[in-house]
Amino acid sequence: MQSVSYKRTEFLLIFIILPVSFVLDYPFLVKAFLAVVGFLYVIYILVKVEGNKFKIAPNLQWKPFWTAVLLKFIIIAILTMGYMFLTARSDLFHILYQKPKLWVVILFAYAMFSVYPQELIYRTLYFQRYASLFDSKALLVVVNAIVFSMAHLFYRNPLVLVMTFLGGILFALTYNETKSTLLVTIEHTLYGCWLFTVGMGHMLGFPD
Repeated sequence: MQSVSYKRTEFLLIFIILPVSFVLDYPFLVKAFLAVVGFLYVIYILVKVEGNKFKIAPNLQWKPFWTAVLLKFIIIAILTMGYMFLTARSDLFHILYQKPKLWVVILFAYAMFSVYPQELIYRTLYFQRYASLFDSKALLVVVNAIVFSMAHLFYRNPLVLVMTFLGGILFALTYNETKSTLLVTIEHTLYGCWLFTVGMGHMLGFPD
């Protein structure tokens, strides 16, 4: 399981073939089954092969993390509010006004059942297991953003692909610097919840 050929085949199946297959027209239950089996395989690899203990590192650098994330968040907030104001003003913050209880539920469910699994796959697994397959850190980060964007192909929305590519760059840089699944999950949750809050959730599969 540690050979280069095995890792390359594994990478191809997890990050290319499976996401692309979800764009094809076949039963949802089959897609769900493949997704669950794939995720269970990822957990097995992380625990049994890569030796992860899923413990919070005691030396996390919280202050520089929050300083960087809040600066990026302000930029994202300004850009997305401007986009919504210009393109869909009636949807701007509509979920807060119309369905605040749903807003709270979705934020929690999104963080626990969407963001954390994504970060285990696209950051923890990716960087721990496949970093040796790349010649440079820059290429490692860019490919990570590409495959993360490909995970959202089933939305069939070019804007979503652009947004997730840019998000993938940010998350990859954070993980590459901190080596912390917790920190990158917090960052991912913050940006994703903001997109839902500002009114862009329908593009990313949020019920509204």
